[in-house]
Amino acid sequence: MTHSAICLSKIEQSAPGLVSLYKSAAVSLTKQGLTGLRAAVYLVLDYSGSMRPYYADGSVQALADRVLGLSAHLDDDGRVPLVFFSTDVNAVEDLTLGDHEGRVERIADGLGHMGRTNYHLAMDAVIDHYLDSGTDAPALVVFQTDGGPTSRAAAERHLCKAAALPLFWQFIGFGDTHSSQFDFLRRLDELPVPQKRCIDNAGFFHAGRTPTALGDEELYRRLLAEFPQWLTQARRQAILRA
Repeated sequence: MTHSAICLSKIEQSAPGLVSLYKSAAVSLTKQGLTGLRAAVYLVLDYSGSMRPYYADGSVQALADRVLGLSAHLDDDGRVPLVFFSTDVNAVEDLTLGDHEGRVERIADGLGHMGRTNYHLAMDAVIDHYLDSGTDAPALVVFQTDGGPTSRAAAERHLCKAAALPLFWQFIGFGDTHSSQFDFLRRLDELPVPQKRCIDNAGFFHAGRTPTALGDEELYRRLLAEFPQWLTQARRQAILRA
């Protein structure tokens, strides 16, 4: 019997390219005391104009594969909902074990114009998807972006509104770690509790200018760094049932 939602043998059969990622994710989950946890996993992808190089060099696809490798331990459906956003929500698709190779590029190729950066519309899409799913399991939302949102007030309002839901938002920045573009995300990460929100429901880290250079275990460590504390607090406040 396995503690993971999907066993290694199934990964070897349906997604052999993810085996090493799956194993790396297991190490990080064990270190964080999250072995056996069941959770939904979402991936939100910035499709604004400045993201073009990261789609072209495979950085976005690589992140998607790594998130899918992590999700296989947490969710037994073998899929990660993908939300592409820019000015509006460009697409809501699924990344699956059986069809993950090149999937991000294929979707992106059909999306057309790369717009501006509106976090709150993507957040709405995740919230709607989660509520429609009917689950009461926690959700880890990996939210990738290369800059601050067009409407900062709307993004902050949505994060605070979502604090009452079993959703943890892990923001990850692509690009220059010293860029002022990420000042807002640092502030969003540190919004006061309980003055602004009932629980600390977000984390943020940089993946740098070359996100694929970040090792798999290090990426997973950062993705999961604040999730355990949120789980504890969410249970304490009855945001999570168990």
